[in-house]
Amino acid sequence: MRRTPFRPSWLRLLGAALMAMAGAGGAAAQEPLHLRVVGGLGGVSQYTRHEEPFWRDRVPELLRGRVTTEIVPSDRSGLKPEDMLSLIQRGTVPFGTILLAQAAAEEPEFQALDLPLQNPDITTLRRTVQLYRPHLQRLLAERYGIELLAVYTYPAQVVWCRQPFSGLSDLANRRIRISSLGQGEVFEALGATPVSVPFNGIVQAMRDGAVECAVTGALSGNAIGLQNVATHIQDMALSWGVSIFVANRAAWNALPEDVRARLREGLSGLEAAVWAGVEGETVDGMRCATGGAGCTGATGRLTAVPMTPGEAALRRGLLNWTVLPRWIDRCGPDCADVWNGSLAAGSGIQAHAR
Repeated sequence: MRRTPFRPSWLRLLGAALMAMAGAGGAAAQEPLHLRVVGGLGGVSQYTRHEEPFWRDRVPELLRGRVTTEIVPSDRSGLKPEDMLSLIQRGTVPFGTILLAQAAAEEPEFQALDLPLQNPDITTLRRTVQLYRPHLQRLLAERYGIELLAVYTYPAQVVWCRQPFSGLSDLANRRIRISSLGQGEVFEALGATPVSVPFNGIVQAMRDGAVECAVTGALSGNAIGLQNVATHIQDMALSWGVSIFVANRAAWNALPEDVRARLREGLSGLEAAVWAGVEGETVDGMRCATGGAGCTGATGRLTAVPMTPGEAALRRGLLNWTVLPRWIDRCGPDCADVWNGSLAAGSGIQAHAR
């Protein structure tokens, strides 16, 4: 079935309807509510396996017909990802998913959850989110009038190379495909050259020698055939791709209290399912790239580059002396206090404004 375009005019009508419902009393509260939601990226499992079925099937079931729903992925909504924060703040989009890396140009504090080399594995990422979540919730509410409802992540972004390497220190003088400014800063500090290449151009760029290495997901790299041109893959997350599901606070508060409670309950389960899926996909991606047993997709024969004690020390040094100071330069001196008040205890690293 063809979906209607997810235009801001429809979203404004939804926000107005919710406001009207809030002031109309008990009779209007009996009317079925129709929620239109902007989800994450279409075509990836966070959306196809989790978000879309949740809003399409689970929410109407959970609320026993009191709510009907419609969801569209963010990259098919006609809305710019970098505008999602302001769109939700204004209520143009009452309910939506924000990729924090894309909103960081407007609000650099969002990057504190997923700086390059900050979370080398999913256990560390879970702890980081747990420590930072209270501050993130306050930040969204007080600065933007936005309600935080869930925190998601995409699978680990790892380093693939077409020539042998034993760790980050071996990447000097190589051209490396990156997907963020922070990743580029890491490789520049290592003496490598960061190169911007679209996701669908990675394999050709590696094959042609335009880049010697690339940062992308383990499972998604296999999906595009990167295992056919690379020889080594690092078993350490450079970064992830944390996103949040949020609501305009006025639109959220216009919902009946019991509806909000049931949605929170359902979204808690959705969040847990997304994280469990990401953990499995990260493991499966490495298994498939290296030809391990149990791979459910395309299989490669790459050599895994493990996290050694020396590599762990280098990662920590780069985070302390390059990544964190550069982020504070962009974010401002108050962000050093934010880090020290929420994340320093978990990382063991104190931040200092320069």
